[in-house]
Amino acid sequence: MIKDKVYMIGEIGINHNGDLNIAKKLIDAVNACNWDCAKFQKRNPDVCVPEAQKSVMRETPWGKMTYLDYKYRVEFESAQYNDIDRYCAEKPVDWTASVWDLDSLKFIQNYQVPFIKIPSALITDSELLRACAETKIPLMISTGMSTLTEIDEAVNIILKVGVNPIVMHCNSSYPAKHDELNLSLIPFLKDRYDCQIGYSGHEEDLEPSVVAVALGATVIERHITLDHNMWGTDHKSSLEVMAMDILRKRISVVRETIGIPEKIVTDSEKEIRAKLRK
Repeated sequence: MIKDKVYMIGEIGINHNGDLNIAKKLIDAVNACNWDCAKFQKRNPDVCVPEAQKSVMRETPWGKMTYLDYKYRVEFESAQYNDIDRYCAEKPVDWTASVWDLDSLKFIQNYQVPFIKIPSALITDSELLRACAETKIPLMISTGMSTLTEIDEAVNIILKVGVNPIVMHCNSSYPAKHDELNLSLIPFLKDRYDCQIGYSGHEEDLEPSVVAVALGATVIERHITLDHNMWGTDHKSSLEVMAMDILRKRISVVRETIGIPEKIVTDSEKEIRAKLRK
């Protein structure tokens, strides 16, 4: 999936607030900023919402409703995803989704997605991990709020099925604090699992994502929004469109600057060398 550049994922999640037009505008942003993929989250709310939370009342822009009704209100189904699939193909831009349950995994297999992702919340769900790996679709796992033992166990489950996952370093706080990001784990994880390592960032600024690339991350995922002031829990720690553009440019400069670990005399040095070396 990723070869000679950093693969950049715009995590739309549920920042579309159940509105397909907002989702399309965010896909437009991914395309315009030269990012690679628009990612959503797919759930069966009846499975994912804990029983104790289903009947809890919640204030929403659409009125007061139970938490379960709210989760259904912002969940896209086949009609919306069919439209998203067509819309992304026209750009073209990749799209995919994090799957939160087995029903959602079955749903997403109706589409030709470049990869599927296991969110940090479900990295210990061995049944879901195994089922995702058995599809043989490239698999990405996020490692927020996980111990090293839990990550080891998840990777081993996937490897036993014959799939080499992309492991995403992550801190699951929204927003994440700089002193809790621990980006030094990126080269550590790369050595430990001998696979591609990415970074799923929830910080409010851009610098940690750039540093992650300098440390070897080949995938960057950031939540994106049209406006920080939109209703919803993820918008504050998401990137607006201008920041998306800036981040792509900074990462391109970093990759160019890092180069390859091969010592050579560059073309621009050769004339100087001829003058100064005896």
